[in-house]
Amino acid sequence: MSKKQALVGIIMGSDSDWPTMQAAADICEKFNIPYEARVVSAHRTPIDMTVYAMEAHTRGLRVIIAGAGGAAHLPGMVASLTPLPVIGVPVESKTLKGLDSLLSIVQMPAGVPVASVAIGGSMNAGLLAVEIIAQNDEKLQAKIIKYKSNMAKESRAKNKNLNKKKAAKKKVTKKKTSQKKSAGKVAKKTRRKTADR
Repeated sequence: MSKKQALVGIIMGSDSDWPTMQAAADICEKFNIPYEARVVSAHRTPIDMTVYAMEAHTRGLRVIIAGAGGAAHLPGMVASLTPLPVIGVPVESKTLKGLDSLLSIVQMPAGVPVASVAIGGSMNAGLLAVEIIAQNDEKLQAKIIKYKSNMAKESRAKNKNLNKKKAAKKKVTKKKTSQKKSAGKVAKKTRRKTADR
């Protein structure tokens, strides 16, 4: 967690959600974005959640990433109490594998928007938070552009590597086929010689 003034608030209903939410923190660190991570439960500590949501913008936060599983009320409740953009991360649940969390987060009433990423997609939540903050920061935008450019290079390299593997496999298959044909011809000649005797 950064010691500078946090710009991103990463909150979750329980510390058991941290393994899912950590990727968002990793992205913030990658782009040198100060963040804070806290357990704020909509059901167990609703008063704490309310205070956190209502004071977040006064403390300098720019975006809130809220992870929740099951009923997943945290992102929506926080969004109803803050003027900041809220990104919801559906945490996978044992019962419905996170589908319940996803539906709970995306089915918000008009007037209370919550951006949602895929189930367990806190990495994308972190990237979206960085992109939101980068709207007024040209240097940060340049970092994002470079990040995406590097992803494209990696993808092209994988494509090139795949084509090399395919070509090598085709060459081996062709060689084996050629060897089989040669072996077949030798066997045929041997049979003929044996028959002539």
